[in-house]
Amino acid sequence: MLQLFFIVNTVITLLLFSSPVYSAELREDTGKQPVVITSDTLTADNKNNTAVFEGSVIAKTDDITMRSDKMQVFYDQAENRVARIIAVGSVRVNKKEKAIFSDKAIYNNIENKITFSGSPKVVDGGNLITGSKIIFHLKDDRAVVEDSKVFFRNKKEGGIARP
Repeated sequence: MLQLFFIVNTVITLLLFSSPVYSAELREDTGKQPVVITSDTLTADNKNNTAVFEGSVIAKTDDITMRSDKMQVFYDQAENRVARIIAVGSVRVNKKEKAIFSDKAIYNNIENKITFSGSPKVVDGGNLITGSKIIFHLKDDRAVVEDSKVFFRNKKEGGIARP
């Protein structure tokens, strides 16, 4: 069970912070809050190196919340890291005023990217970006949107329209 806690903590830490693996034991000087995952069920398969969270899955840190109907985690025990995460069904990621919605999201640790598909859209304040696929490259902090359509909400301040 302790190994599963470490794996779950590592999975969410990698996904949400895109930084090196942290141990399950968080130190006060890191400033990182523990990751809390809730779901209706959890099935761990150590033989196949997978963990499946199902039913109202919510992963929370102090500033990020990820929700989906199902989250499947593939981990590499030899390297002690997460290889891939597949979240399906009503995927929603929130951080401050930004939200990403899609039917499916795949986190690839080797390529350090998250691919959103199935009617993905990004909402940032009043602005909206849609496409057939949205790929976030975590290391470079950049996104590629296929078949993009962008809606800017103009705000007027002092007679000047700004996006």
